[in-house]
Amino acid sequence: MKFKNLLKPVAAAMVLASPVAMAELAYVSNEKDDTISVIDLNTMEVTDTIEVGERPRGILFSKDHKKLYICASDSDTVQVMDLATKTIIKELPSGEDPEQFALHPNDRHLYISNEDDALVTIVDTETSEVLAQIDVGVEPEGMAVSPDGKIAVNTSETTNMVHWIDTSTYELVDNTLVDQRPRHVEFSKDSKILWASSEIGGTVSVIDVATRQIFKKLNFEIKGVHPDKIQPVGIRLTDDGRYAFVALGPSNHVAVVNAQTYEVEDYILVGRRVWHMDFNQDQSMLLTTNGISGDVSVIDISKMKAVKSIKVGRYPWGVRVTP
Repeated sequence: MKFKNLLKPVAAAMVLASPVAMAELAYVSNEKDDTISVIDLNTMEVTDTIEVGERPRGILFSKDHKKLYICASDSDTVQVMDLATKTIIKELPSGEDPEQFALHPNDRHLYISNEDDALVTIVDTETSEVLAQIDVGVEPEGMAVSPDGKIAVNTSETTNMVHWIDTSTYELVDNTLVDQRPRHVEFSKDSKILWASSEIGGTVSVIDVATRQIFKKLNFEIKGVHPDKIQPVGIRLTDDGRYAFVALGPSNHVAVVNAQTYEVEDYILVGRRVWHMDFNQDQSMLLTTNGISGDVSVIDISKMKAVKSIKVGRYPWGVRVTP
């Protein structure tokens, strides 16, 4: 008994010092309100609403999670927010109508899709210098850089292509035809596989990066939901390579895909018009932005079920979680 009593204060101190007690924060871009909502994932409540540029859509963090980059689409700029003060400290020359972007692993070069100009703009985030502008297809949106930093990819919604950019030369080196209106692209952790969603085509193309050829095409079928409402947009992959989650737009569902067999295992009901998603740090939760219902759904990965709905601003679009 004496040993148990001695251990109690130590255990209590460990709990107090544990990083689990620290609040993870989710940042959500509200397209119609020109704001960012901040959600405390311990309390599952919105703790702050920050005014930003017009029509914020894509958002992402710097590698150290000290800055948040924001595609202020109708302001034709990428804003840089200092997360310590929650203020805009800089605006980057992004080109017209930035929608999505991706940060190179070097933490400096930002690849931005300019929907109105059919361009990809590459900006040095430290110097604000435009390094290159690359002609791509009509209405570019999706943007990703491979984890090994060698390739950037962009999707053009009207041309229905994935465009491959060599990050060492800033040259367009290849194109891959996919189904109608490709919206989002996501690399596997080893940079060998690319997932590309096609909203109107209703499919996700799984592409071999080495050959740039599609080797698997995913189709989706939800009981009681008309096929026209199944519109894949955002994609997120688990770090262990086990699952891919696909946001299916106005079907109000997220598909759970086995990332090894490429078979759809389940569908999770979320809010209305699900757009994009992000995991918390240990990937026990997946957050979805639901544009029409104006909320964020919290999916418990262990249950494969949405367990919470959090009201945010009007037309939430992007979401990112930081420790």
